Amino acid sequence: MKDIKENHKNRWMQLPRNVVVGHGVINDTGKVCKDLKLNGSALIVAGATTLKAAGKTAAVSLEDSGFNVNTIIVEKPTLDEVKKVEDLAIEAGVSFLMGVGGGKSIDISKLASMHLNIPFISVPTAASHDGIVSSRASIIRDNKTVSEAAHTPLAVVADTSVIAAAPYRLLAAGCGDIISNYTAVRDWELAYRLRDEPFSEYASIISKLTAKILIDSAELIKPGLEESAWTVMKALVASGVAMSIAGSSRPASGSEHKFSHALDEIAPHPALHGEQCGVGTIMMMYLHGGNWQEIRTCLKTIGAPTNASELGIEEEYIIKAILHAHNIRPERYTILGTGLTREAAEKVAKITKVI
Repeated sequence: MKDIKENHKNRWMQLPRNVVVGHGVINDTGKVCKDLKLNGSALIVAGATTLKAAGKTAAVSLEDSGFNVNTIIVEKPTLDEVKKVEDLAIEAGVSFLMGVGGGKSIDISKLASMHLNIPFISVPTAASHDGIVSSRASIIRDNKTVSEAAHTPLAVVADTSVIAAAPYRLLAAGCGDIISNYTAVRDWELAYRLRDEPFSEYASIISKLTAKILIDSAELIKPGLEESAWTVMKALVASGVAMSIAGSSRPASGSEHKFSHALDEIAPHPALHGEQCGVGTIMMMYLHGGNWQEIRTCLKTIGAPTNASELGIEEEYIIKAILHAHNIRPERYTILGTGLTREAAEKVAKITKVI
């Protein structure tokens, strides 16, 4: 009789319970929280501008549904700001957090909620990155941006009228972040083949399909259109779900993200995260031997940057970032391997017309 090898794989998969996307849904924030059986007090975490633009609307909706509401303004996604949110949450005795705004508010909220072990609701005011629904938080630690494990939002409330009214540059940056899934998955597959890294076929399929749908819809992404906001938001949510299934940011973060983080460290005035990831994807797709021209054309069609000039970054910093990128999260294997030579870095940047 043959022995049967038992499968002891056991991992929690965190996904949002409710994802509400559409026109005016920020007015239903209180209803969404009631539906989730939340009660007591809420703490809204927002930037000064987003508190006025959307935070107050969310607060009114919560109050109308019987919640007590506290608010706090945050500035940068630092551990000090996370601690500030945690201290107020404990002092006010809140039962859940609500991040209203862009990256910093949501990242601070999700990390604080994990430390406090209370639920977190994500209310994005711009579709600029896939952290809206993921279980990772980008936080500044020791003057470097790092990705840390955090709570997945219990719910996402994305008002397309609010998102469409945000600067179009933010939406275009979100597109860059989604398109970068293409090279992120290729890097992940490479690490699986060469380093036997755990790999999720389901997560990789969702991630690649999300990027493909956006590329196929590139001509429909335009400023001021709620339909564009709807398309990008759905893609960002799907990308976040892929990361939750994988249990890491692997389906949406590879060599192109390393390049972006390297630019953050090196360039005096970095561009937006998604913009840098988009440009990085062009070059990393070339290194993978893929259709980098398609990536470049898609970004141009959307109106996202495709080169150093459009990023507002000097060409020399692009080269330095390519050379330094493999040192970012060195445990995460990518096409960059142990690094490129300067000649190779200049070649990839010139052939892909980044410089």
